[in-house]
Amino acid sequence: MKQGLVLSALVGFVIVSAMTALVIGSVPLSLETIARALIRAVTGIGGGDVPAAHQAIVVHLRLPRVLLACLVGGTLALAGAVLQGLFRNPMADPGLIGVSSGGALGAVLAMVLGLASQSMWALPVLAFIGAGLATWVIFLLASSHGRTPLGMLLLAGLAVSAFLTAMTSLLLSLAKNIYVMREVLFWLMGGLEGRGWLHLWVAAVPALIAGGALSWFAQDLNVLAASGEEGARSLGLDMDRLKRWLLILTALMVGAVVSVSGIIGFVGLIVPHIARLVVGPDHRILFPTVALGGAVLLIWADLLTRTLVPAQELRLGVVAAFVGAPFFISLLRRHRAQSEAI
Repeated sequence: MKQGLVLSALVGFVIVSAMTALVIGSVPLSLETIARALIRAVTGIGGGDVPAAHQAIVVHLRLPRVLLACLVGGTLALAGAVLQGLFRNPMADPGLIGVSSGGALGAVLAMVLGLASQSMWALPVLAFIGAGLATWVIFLLASSHGRTPLGMLLLAGLAVSAFLTAMTSLLLSLAKNIYVMREVLFWLMGGLEGRGWLHLWVAAVPALIAGGALSWFAQDLNVLAASGEEGARSLGLDMDRLKRWLLILTALMVGAVVSVSGIIGFVGLIVPHIARLVVGPDHRILFPTVALGGAVLLIWADLLTRTLVPAQELRLGVVAAFVGAPFFISLLRRHRAQSEAI
């Protein structure tokens, strides 16, 4: 009963947050204008008294950006919940398995080589390929004799992530074009400005497919959480298959959203912890809860990026870090206190 109420409340929060983000901006719009513009966009009729400029602001600027914030926030939060459940590590997040770093390297290559300026598909495609290759390399390094220990996966992910970050920094330092360097830096700090319907569809299709498929493994993660890796094996759970599918699906959906939003940290760390405190550790309930919570968090974070400083847009990754870093520090302190108590 409580879990159903929480999910219902979160759906309401997502709707209220989205409508607030559509209303607030450099050009304030009324709820009536938003409603008329949306009705006209969906049905093709009505909304005759909505100025063309306001119609364009709602349908082509704010609406795809708000929906993309929902998608990116929900995906990163879901990925964090999956990885924390898989590694049984409260500090795991999408950056842990090198997906974000691989996507960053692919995107930087697209910009440094000039491919991004020639085709709008180059950056998301190369970022997606980079994320996928990073995951493949991590599996290759961690697997031995058909087994993939979680500890080795964790270490391989950290090593590959550090190497890819170093490669990205090297490319950035070798770039001669100041404009390219500025674009790379802005992408590495994450953001949703300039994103439209095409970017939304590019990210949504693989992210939603992978996110939906993850629901099939919720009960397996419950078994793993309750019994540990060896206990889960003794109960008949194919752990190597579970690790493989969870990491592939997580890499697929994180790579898809990172390819259009850049690197946005801490969402996958913060939201799962808050959700567990509210609805408990059952991944069947936790997954939809973190997806909705992540959507709410990133809608408001993105709204702050474009309204906090007049006539200037902050970076979404910076705002998320300001929110996430204090939480991460408190998490470290709590984890240390628990360890000392034991």
